[in-house]
Order: sequence, then structure tokens, then C-alpha cells
Amino acid sequence: MKKIAIQGVLGSYHDIAAHKYFKDEEIELICCNTFEDVFENMRKDSNVIGVIAIENTIAGSLLHNYELLRASGATIIGEHKLRISHSIMCLPDEDWDDLTEVNSHPVALAQCREFLQHHPGLKVVETEDTAGSAENISRNQLKGHAAICSKYAAELYGMKILQEGIETNKHNFTRFLVVCDPWMADELKDRSKINKVNLVFSLPHNEGSLSQVLSIFSFYKINLTKIQSLPIIGREWEYLFYVDIMFNDYLRYKQAIDAVTPLTKALKILGEYAEGESTL
Repeated sequence: MKKIAIQGVLGSYHDIAAHKYFKDEEIELICCNTFEDVFENMRKDSNVIGVIAIENTIAGSLLHNYELLRASGATIIGEHKLRISHSIMCLPDEDWDDLTEVNSHPVALAQCREFLQHHPGLKVVETEDTAGSAENISRNQLKGHAAICSKYAAELYGMKILQEGIETNKHNFTRFLVVCDPWMADELKDRSKINKVNLVFSLPHNEGSLSQVLSIFSFYKINLTKIQSLPIIGREWEYLFYVDIMFNDYLRYKQAIDAVTPLTKALKILGEYAEGESTL
């Protein structure tokens, strides 16, 4: 049985993503309060696999998770893209007229802004977790409180769903990375299917240094699907570039890496893996 560390409680979107990625496998979830705790569990036990959100099609990148991943020394072995659909739920013996307050993670609340505007009587209160809000309401029997989270949390915590699909934008996906200790990587991924890589590097302060790197990737027909820059703390106006690339030819990809490495500083491959599925 695989041990999977996630941020959040049972019924959270991390829980759903973990079960979608490891479908047909038995897994034991380690529920963590923070992403730091996810990586700490991996550090304490090298058999623990982490599932972490890295970006959302509406909210953008989780920048802090890039830094946690780089600093951890863990490697990416896969990804999963999960359609995010929010529901509003309350205690089973309550209804709309009983509600005075709605609780959820600030990102989920922002994604349901249009729905909340149609319910101005509800006080909006930010919490640390979507499903955790439902768990808290259920455990403490908080009358008048509603939670916004996945519909799957309702069954887990004995809540009543009042309305499903309340997110403003229906094209709402979160991409989750599956990460582990490097020694486990080969046994957990199929090398024959690798077509995607995440890497990070910094650049010297030379004119056109980034464009030179991008030109080399273009020459080798490497597709850049994402580039994200983050400042290097303590080194003013210097940046780390986190890049996602895709390719059809592994040898050509390795040649591209060999060509760009002399132009960069501290280039590090964060993981090679197969592009993930998208699920509802």
C-alpha cells in the first residue's frame, strides 16, 4: 500500500486527485495542514509520496510550492489535472433560510464570487481548507454555517448539498504534481512514456541570456508549455526560471539540455514524467 501525503483533509481536492492518479491502487493518505508538512513527512519517511497542487487555470501558480519542491530535493514522477467543481452544503436539518455564514478556502471563495454576490446575506469567512470547513461544521454542529467544497465531502461528513457547480468559470482545473524521493522514481513511472520535464535555472546578467536559451529549445523543437520566474531572495534583481517543456524525442530533449546548460547557472531537472490526464 502506498503512503500519500496531501495538504488538506479527507474529501479535499488533493484527496480526489490522489485517488484519481493512483486509481485501482490501495493508498493510505497522510493528511497535512500545510504543504510544508507534506514535504516534512516525505523527509521523515522516504517511502512517502507527495501530491501537491502547483497551478490553477484561474488562480494561477502556487509560487511557494515551486520553492518547496526545489528545496526538498524531491523529484516529480507524474501529474494530474482535476476539474474543480464547488458545491455549497450545510447540516442535514438546515436549509437556505437558516444560513448566515459560508466558510471555505479564499481561492474557492474567489472562484464562487458570482454565486456569493447573489447571496449577500451570507457572511463570507475564509478558512484554511475547503473540505476542512465541512468537517468543522459537521464536527461542531455549527448551526447557520455552510461550506463550499467538493460534493464528495458531503457524504464523508454527513452534510446536505444545497447546490452543485457554483463556481463562476466552468473551465476550472487544478494541476497536481506527484513527487517522491529520487530513489523511488524509476519504479513508480514508465520511462517509455516520458514526454514532459520540469526544470529550474538562473541566468547570468548578460544581454539576451533568456532569449538564447529559448532559441535553443526552439531549434531542438522542444515545446515550452510554461515559464515562471521567481526572485532569488537576498540577490536583488536575480531570478529563478521554472520551465515546463514537452517533447516527442527523448534524445533530442537531452541534446537541448546539454546545449542550454553552459548558458545557465545551477540548472536542475525537477522531474521527467508523462503528461497527466484531465478528469472531472
